This record gives sequence, C-alpha cells and structure tokens, in this order.
Amino acid sequence: MDEYAISLFLITLSALFSGLTLGYFTLNVQNLRRQAKLGHKEALRILPIREKGNQLLTTLLLGNVAVNAILSVYLSSLVSGAVAAVSATVLIFLFGEIIPQAVLSRHAMRFGSYAAPLVRILMFITAPITFPIAWILDKLLGEEMPSLYSTHEIMELISEHEDSEHSPIDEDEERIVHGALQFSHTTVREVMTPKEKVHLFDVQERLTGAFFEKISRLGHSRYPVYSGKKENIVGILFVKDLLIEEENIAIQDTTEAFEDHFLVAYAHEKLDTVLTRMLKKRQHMCIVRNRNDAFLGVITLEDIIEEIIQQEIEDEDDPDV
Repeated sequence: MDEYAISLFLITLSALFSGLTLGYFTLNVQNLRRQAKLGHKEALRILPIREKGNQLLTTLLLGNVAVNAILSVYLSSLVSGAVAAVSATVLIFLFGEIIPQAVLSRHAMRFGSYAAPLVRILMFITAPITFPIAWILDKLLGEEMPSLYSTHEIMELISEHEDSEHSPIDEDEERIVHGALQFSHTTVREVMTPKEKVHLFDVQERLTGAFFEKISRLGHSRYPVYSGKKENIVGILFVKDLLIEEENIAIQDTTEAFEDHFLVAYAHEKLDTVLTRMLKKRQHMCIVRNRNDAFLGVITLEDIIEEIIQQEIEDEDDPDV
C-alpha cells in the first residue's frame, strides 16, 4: 500500500511541475502587468514570480526532472527493469505530462494563482542552483520580448471579442474602436465635403429676408464666405450670431457673425493632425486646400467624429432618408 501511495505522490508532483511549466509560460508578462494594474487578484499573485521568467523556468524544470528520475528509479526497485521502464513511461506520459498540461493550459491563471505560494518557496529553496543559471540566461538572452500588435491585428482582436458570447464588448464599441484606430491613417481628402457640395456666401451679400430663408432651409451652423470668385475664401459665417446683427447689411459689415480668421487644412493631412489643431484653436470647420493653396472644400469637426464612430450624425435639420 505504501508503494502505491509513494508512486501516486511522485506522479502528482510530476504532473504539478509539468502543468505549471506550461501554464505559467502561456501567461504573457505584459498582459499580467496590465491586469495587475486593473486590480486582478490572480494576476497580482502570479506576476512577481512570472517576471522572474528564467528562474521560474529552471525551478520547475529542475523539479520535474528530479521527480521523474526518482519515479523511474523507485518503480525499477519494485518491478523488473523492462516493466519499470514501460510503467514509468506510460505514467509520466499520461498522468505526468499530457493530462496536467491539457488542463493547466486552459486554466493557467486559476491554477497558477493557487500554486504561487508553493512556487515561491521552491524558488527560494532551489535558488543556489537555479539563480546562477537564470542569471546567465538573462545575460545571454535578455528580457522577454513584449507582445506588440499592429493596427489590423488589434482590430481583428476586437472583432473576435465582439463575436464571442463571453466578451462584454458589443457591436457599437467594436465599430467605434475600429474607427478610432483607422482615422489617424485617413486623409482629409477622403472625408472632406468637396467644394461642389459646399454652400458659399458672397461677402457682399446682404442680410435680407430671402437670405435668412435660405439659411433656414440649408440648416447648417457655419458657411464659408468668399470675395469675388468662389475660390477666394475670406472667412466663415456663424449663423447663431446673425440673431444680433442688423438687417439689410452686408455679411462683411456684421460685428459678430463674420470671422475673417479661419483654419486651413490640406488635403493630404491626416485626420488626427487636423483634429488636434481644431481642438486647440476651438474651431469646428477648416477650409481645405491643396498644395497650391487652391480651395477644395471644407471639413468639420462633425465629419471627423463621424469617421471615428463610423456612423453619420443626424440632427433635427437633416432630411430623412
């Protein structure tokens, strides 16, 4: 009976060392640090030992090799050599390697957290052997390389999370994250409203009843203003400020509604650059020009936000589709 108990104990230790070796090293240090910062209790317990990657590896491998060697020798003392070799191989292969590795690879965080205190003690006890080896490996191999993802890989990762029934990420969050990751690679030309579709006003146009009727029908809050020819943009008209202006005066004579200082964005610029400039200057519209300073159209803060959230923003003045 004692022989069976000792054999079972040795197989259990072999399974523990083998499973923990695979389990701990399926856990990425960077992910553990991120989870620890968010207060994940299991990550907080695992991180201190997982950060000592090479010492952890040598400790677990030393324990695994030692236990398997003892098990083989012990079995050979109980039965003949051939039977002992076959028995040790089968037991170690099935119960010391395959089963524990299959289980712990799927539940590495949970089992790794439970075993963390024991592993700390083992690392301390075996330090005279494992620490010098780990130190040499650290010097030769350097630190573990962090896992970095490209923009498209992150987008695919978000999509996989959204598709999973176990993930809290929903369709709207997936869409917005995708838009936020892409908008810094999108140019102004791709998003702007071309000049053919932009409503312009002459700087000499007067604030008449017909003018206000047209403003009301169009329903925008800002309009580019030109002088002479339409390519010669000289300012921006702010509709909300027309309420305090006198009637039948020219746009250029208004005190608040017409602003001759405006932002310019170039068609080749990226949206993140333009957004930063608009927020800094507290402007909601940019006049878009090409490299030769020719007028191409306009881009608004709303255009950029729509690109980020990947959805059109509609207000009460927009026509129903």
